[in-house]
Amino acid sequence: MTAPTLEIHLTDADLTEALRSDARRGLTSDPKTLPPKWFYDARGSELFEEITRLPEYYPTRTERALLERVVGEIAQLAQAEVLVELGAGSAAKTRLLLSALGAAGPLKTYVPQDVSESALRGAAEQVGAEFPGLAVHGVVSDFTDTLHNLPRGGRRMIAFLGGTIGNLIPAERAEFLAGVAAVLEPGEQLLLGAGLVIDPAVLVPAYDDAAGVTAEFNRNVLHVLNSRLRADFAPDAFTHVAVWDARNEWIEMRLEATRDMTVTVPDLDLTVHFAKGEQMRTEISAKFRREGLAAELDTAGFDTERIWTDPDDRFALVLAARR
Repeated sequence: MTAPTLEIHLTDADLTEALRSDARRGLTSDPKTLPPKWFYDARGSELFEEITRLPEYYPTRTERALLERVVGEIAQLAQAEVLVELGAGSAAKTRLLLSALGAAGPLKTYVPQDVSESALRGAAEQVGAEFPGLAVHGVVSDFTDTLHNLPRGGRRMIAFLGGTIGNLIPAERAEFLAGVAAVLEPGEQLLLGAGLVIDPAVLVPAYDDAAGVTAEFNRNVLHVLNSRLRADFAPDAFTHVAVWDARNEWIEMRLEATRDMTVTVPDLDLTVHFAKGEQMRTEISAKFRREGLAAELDTAGFDTERIWTDPDDRFALVLAARR
């Protein structure tokens, strides 16, 4: 077995500088915002894993069941020699793809990408042990701005699962999809997982569970600012809010101040005022319609080959080829 290799394009210092930039911009904007990627320190990742097991949170189990059902078809259509996975994390769902792509024939290399070196190293070692004939080459980077660092060579399929595409606003999605198209050769493919527009009565509870786990996950971004930027947020002074924006067709997660307060962020030399009832957006989770997904992919330079959905039309897997 060849030992997995790791290519590092993002250091802890880079992450801190990115957090400083995002926090300064978001806390001084009107309305205030913070990007969702800062939920995920070690505690945030644990909380998200807990969320995926909640009865209200259907996306993870729905996508996995769908992938289990259609992975053979995906593998036959893709005939990929290289599987690149953006935001690989623990690579839990990836094993389904690796098994099917290996059975279909030409798979030689797995390239997981993630911002967390420790998570990526662990996932790469596990996959390397489970698939001893497979070369594993991890890339530590931010998928939003380092796509050009992904290795070339061999017929590649890029997998971007979990509905993470929905965390990007439309302009960001367009830039991201165009960036993916730019690093692929004609005929190479993108496998995209995306949540679909469904009844808000089912959708909203997925982001506002009865046990309060999502609320704690949402507030975790304030703990991250406290620990990494020496801020003095009182996380318990903010309540979790999840609302369905019907016009934009996305869920918004927000934190609402329960009282007037002043927060200092010494590492940014910044003082931030919150009025009672003021809300700060921490995440959007856009949901899609099939025709909308195909249109966005077409604009970016892809031809949609197949769209699979679960029996309740809650989630879609899209296989698209670079023109």
